[in-house]
Amino acid sequence: MSNHDIFGISTETPLVLIGQMARNIKPQLMAKLEYMNPACSHYYRAASAVIRDAEDRRLIHPGMTLVDWTYGNSGIALAMAGVSRGYKLLLAAPDKISREKQDVLRALGAELVITPSDALPGEPRSCVKVAESLVRNITNAFFANMYENPVSRDVHASSTGDEILRQTEGRVSHVFVPMISGAMISGIGSYLKAEKPSVKIIGVEPEGSVYRGLFMNEGPIRPSVYELEEIGAPEPSGFWDPSVIDEIVQVSDDEAFNCGRELFRAEAVFAGGSSGAVMAAALRSSAGYGEGDCVVAVLNDFGGYYLSKMFRDAWMKQKGFYRKAKTALEKITAEDILQLKARKDLISANPESTLAEVFEMMKQNDVSQLPIVSYGTPIGSISENKILSILIENDDAMNSKVVGFMEQPFPVCQPDATISELSGRLQESSSGVLIGLSDGRLQLLTKSDLIDALTHK
Repeated sequence: MSNHDIFGISTETPLVLIGQMARNIKPQLMAKLEYMNPACSHYYRAASAVIRDAEDRRLIHPGMTLVDWTYGNSGIALAMAGVSRGYKLLLAAPDKISREKQDVLRALGAELVITPSDALPGEPRSCVKVAESLVRNITNAFFANMYENPVSRDVHASSTGDEILRQTEGRVSHVFVPMISGAMISGIGSYLKAEKPSVKIIGVEPEGSVYRGLFMNEGPIRPSVYELEEIGAPEPSGFWDPSVIDEIVQVSDDEAFNCGRELFRAEAVFAGGSSGAVMAAALRSSAGYGEGDCVVAVLNDFGGYYLSKMFRDAWMKQKGFYRKAKTALEKITAEDILQLKARKDLISANPESTLAEVFEMMKQNDVSQLPIVSYGTPIGSISENKILSILIENDDAMNSKVVGFMEQPFPVCQPDATISELSGRLQESSSGVLIGLSDGRLQLLTKSDLIDALTHK
């Protein structure tokens, strides 16, 4: 039979492979799209369970008012689960939440009380204290407390953690989770560590949030303001459990928003700023992981709720976060091209070698030009055409040192040089471009290498 309860749908959120953005890292990187459900956030799993739990314990009944504080997504999920069961919704939310989330909440019939984002924890004007005050002063009201409700943690342990393990066929090695109240990371972490103790659980939060300082035992932590929504906290929640966390990574607003925009352009993953922070942290940390690792980034918010903010160029420019999107050609770098060809030691000539020796080296390695390198530094080059012109003028020159007949050295570029930049250098009549690697070695790229990269040979 069809399921007629939208919040009763047994949904398994997708786990998708990240390709373009992860092309330069060794491990497999997967995105767990927790926002792909009726409520467009990971709170879908918890909202209905919180209401059903309160009903089972006879704490609420239809006609009552559910009160809570929210960054938007938890309120939307609670409202969607509540209105269909006959509950009213009254929510306190900070003024920084996006216009889209405010509009959705009002469209659902929820009443909003907007509070200042800069209010410190414990202040009467903070959204938590405002929500608690509303419950005390309104008859027939119930504080849902989505962020601190134990049901939220249990849901992520029984469903989200289990899905990650099954969808990766047990191969998961690292999980990156946004830290808000801590319910999701403690639920996922406790389940996965019980099933696979070797798995690493990494929390992600904005710069200005308090969890990393607590994790590192840095003493009194002073939270600061950040633009990101649906991630971070000014004070630890009751779910704070460092025993299931291996590391906490902080991400700036700038990095998170731009990573979220790149997720949409490069991977067609339409996620929000919190998800951008998680993906940025996963990409950054995965650079040090191995080929056998399987990394899961839990993406918790929907990009459609931020069209007026992170996906709006004018807002990004106003906040100083805007970065021009790279073209398709700018995304292909020298490092990408080197990965397509078999890595070999650079074939180069010594300035003291004779033309005869250099020519024999060309024949043995089937190349038509060679860089001339002295003590790791390219000082010149020599080509078959140059050797031919020398011999036509003087057939005794083959025993002369190549240093006396050198042509211009090949240009040297860094591994992050784009294919457009490399092509430009090659158009300057150069036969090749040398790429300086981080270990001091050099690699040669030619026009044919660039053509291979563009045609995916």
